[in-house]
Amino acid sequence: MAETASPENIPTRSGTTTEAPPGSSSRRWWGLVVIALAQLIVVLDMTIVNIALPSAQRDLGMTDGNRQWAITAYTLAFGGLLLLGGRLGDLFGRRRAFITGLLGFAAASALGGAATGPGMLFAARALQGVFAALLAPAALSLLTTTFTDPRERGRAFGVFGAIAGAGSAIGMLLGGLLTEYLDWRWCLYVNAPVAAVAVLGAVVLLDDPGRKAGAQLDVLGAALGSAGVLSIVYGFSEAESRDWDDPRVLALLIGGVLVLGLFSLWQTRARTPLLPLHIVRDRQRAGAYLTMALVTVAMFGVFLFLTFYLQGIKGWSPLKTGTAYLPMTVCMVIGSTQISVRLLPRVPVRALIIPGLVLAACGLAVLASMDVHATYPGRVLPGICMMGLGMGVTFMAAMSTATGRVAPHEQGAASATLNTMQQVGGSVGTALLNTIAASATADWLTGHEVDLAQRTPQVRAALAEATVHGYSVATWTSAGIILLAALVAGVFVNAKAPGRQAGPASAPAAADREGGAAGTPARVGSPAG
Repeated sequence: MAETASPENIPTRSGTTTEAPPGSSSRRWWGLVVIALAQLIVVLDMTIVNIALPSAQRDLGMTDGNRQWAITAYTLAFGGLLLLGGRLGDLFGRRRAFITGLLGFAAASALGGAATGPGMLFAARALQGVFAALLAPAALSLLTTTFTDPRERGRAFGVFGAIAGAGSAIGMLLGGLLTEYLDWRWCLYVNAPVAAVAVLGAVVLLDDPGRKAGAQLDVLGAALGSAGVLSIVYGFSEAESRDWDDPRVLALLIGGVLVLGLFSLWQTRARTPLLPLHIVRDRQRAGAYLTMALVTVAMFGVFLFLTFYLQGIKGWSPLKTGTAYLPMTVCMVIGSTQISVRLLPRVPVRALIIPGLVLAACGLAVLASMDVHATYPGRVLPGICMMGLGMGVTFMAAMSTATGRVAPHEQGAASATLNTMQQVGGSVGTALLNTIAASATADWLTGHEVDLAQRTPQVRAALAEATVHGYSVATWTSAGIILLAALVAGVFVNAKAPGRQAGPASAPAAADREGGAAGTPARVGSPAG
């Protein structure tokens, strides 16, 4: 039976461990399938709607000015409520949060698919974000507390990391298929049957420890944390359409930082803090969080630019564009399940993360060197394959480190923090890289004295060259950010190799709760490395 409250081999205060009941292994792996399905729903929904948006805009009569709310409504609710969602799972039961998140997400998806106007679609997308904020931390927490043996945990995180990395590409492929052969509404409807299967699996395969004794919610902390993250995410989303010195953008970003400062101060005094600060003070986790945030900054914009390049410059259909990402997905799975999983027990975590990020940066350099006439086999394919392999190796190792050596009752907070860093990173990356690309495109046109008022073939060709130049500059920036992430991992994630034995971590979880583990390497056998 899959454990959550007391999984096998969880260290106690005395350093002893509890054993899993006989016959639990197979159910744990079937439970992983359920958790992976839920994670896939959350990740692919960030991109599947992008493919469907042009059709939805025509069908529902959205204006160019408000269509972005189909994306922004989801990201705001998701990013702003992640910390609250993670803590709710810790306090009231992770399986309960997991199932509630699945049911709510399915209902919101069905509502969006049946939308009769823009307002109904935007409201449904916001509801999806609310329930995703409950679902995503619960899924990662269930994975972390169910698989505690280092060897099993490595394989489980390999699968989870591959899905987390490849979900965006799968979303684009699925979105292209559904939009082209059915209808854009099926990009939302498809979540309902998948969620139904996951709910049935969760009821049968996952245990629920129930409400934590004396559970209390830090209401003020929830309000401050959610408001701060929401303000920052919204600020970066507004920066895409406004200048960075726009008063609204500055007010949102500065206000968000100030509110998060108040949140941090309150967490040192709260009786039951929403985010126990020792979780982010640990050197290994802090390094993993920052690394994943920087990686997400770099990758979100690249997916967007490459999609625009293939569809806008090359004239590919949504389906063909989605299919073009399949090799990257395969490489991510290989990097995560065949390389990182096998090496993680034997080498330091940074010995996986740093080479993985360097390889991904090389892939970005290949993509950045593309011009209007670049071919898929000559430039796109090798670039995305290197990116996929590098990201697959990196995601699994970084996610395992980010959630390792955390007391079971705080796994939701640790998982939510990782998800929040990724969500904020995605918002920063999309806004920052779009701004860089637009500026580089404008500079190219100015430097070449192109008169856009003319609609000659020469002007259209020059505009295509300028656009690709903008993509190139932004992609080179992404490569630099990836290398910065490698540097951060090299400095902060400095734990030694976990060791090859499958025994439990010898360091009591209580040490980490009390802050004693901060900045110290994990003991031999720790899955976090």
